[in-house]
Amino acid sequence: MIDRMKLLIGYDGSDCAEAALDDLKRAGLPASVEAHVLSVAEVWLPPPPPSMAQIVEIAAEVKVPADLKRLYSRTAAIVKQAQTIVEHAGDRLKRSFPRWQVCTKAETGSPAWELLFSAGELKPDLIVVGSHGRSALGRFVLGSISQRVLVEAECSVRIARGRVEEPDVPVRIVVGIDGSPGSLEAVRAVASRNWPMGSEVSLVVITDPWKTPVIASLLPQLAEAIDEENKAETAYAGKIAAEAEAMFADHILKVTRVLREGDPKQELPRFAEEWGADSIFVGSTGFSNLLERVMLGSVSAAVAARAHCSVEVVRSGSKTRK
Repeated sequence: MIDRMKLLIGYDGSDCAEAALDDLKRAGLPASVEAHVLSVAEVWLPPPPPSMAQIVEIAAEVKVPADLKRLYSRTAAIVKQAQTIVEHAGDRLKRSFPRWQVCTKAETGSPAWELLFSAGELKPDLIVVGSHGRSALGRFVLGSISQRVLVEAECSVRIARGRVEEPDVPVRIVVGIDGSPGSLEAVRAVASRNWPMGSEVSLVVITDPWKTPVIASLLPQLAEAIDEENKAETAYAGKIAAEAEAMFADHILKVTRVLREGDPKQELPRFAEEWGADSIFVGSTGFSNLLERVMLGSVSAAVAARAHCSVEVVRSGSKTRK
């Protein structure tokens, strides 16, 4: 029996990374978690220069350029900084979540690649990254790392945009549902979490009704067919919202159903902002391979990019625990 949730947290010391740690307090996570914190120094680290004794011994054969020494000193300092900031993150988590098992690690290389490689080894239930990051050289990467992790990871991913709140303050959660297996996984993920008393969830179904063209005034049958199609879509939206609400039977969350019209990529973030949501949960698009995910895009990726709050993309097969 699995009794721990496994997290992989990308941390770079930026304000967004700090906000991601704050956001964990409002993610409904269990008390028992195995958290792995990874910091990546985005540098190439050359081998250390020879010692003075080695230089004396093989002076005739080895010459260490001054530029190499300077480069090594600079990159070594960046690697040391990565180790320092990841230890800081580990200490913060231990204070905030005393029952968690926290491990920290610093690496060098591409932050996105190292996070995905670590995810392949650790098989986490959830990867947590800030919405924007900063490389070890101080360069803002404008969300490129979080977007790549979101697209390529095989497990659920939380793009965190946290804010400092008092403990046990009620949380507002939006769940985007469309009747797909992925959206049902998102509903299950929310229902399986431990939320503060008084928290609320809005189950949002967004329809994109057919617009009646001008020519329909001359073709009553066309107008009638369009109207029937829109009514059927609205009825289906109500049906899947009711089915999702039933999954929260006897749950402490206050659940409401919301039906809206428009493009889900725009309407989900818009509703979440209007309602003052703390997070949005959506299912991932079930593309069969990475190329399809990259080329076609998805509602989940668009919502993660546009939302003003945290967004958790739940992938089918991700484990949920209470």
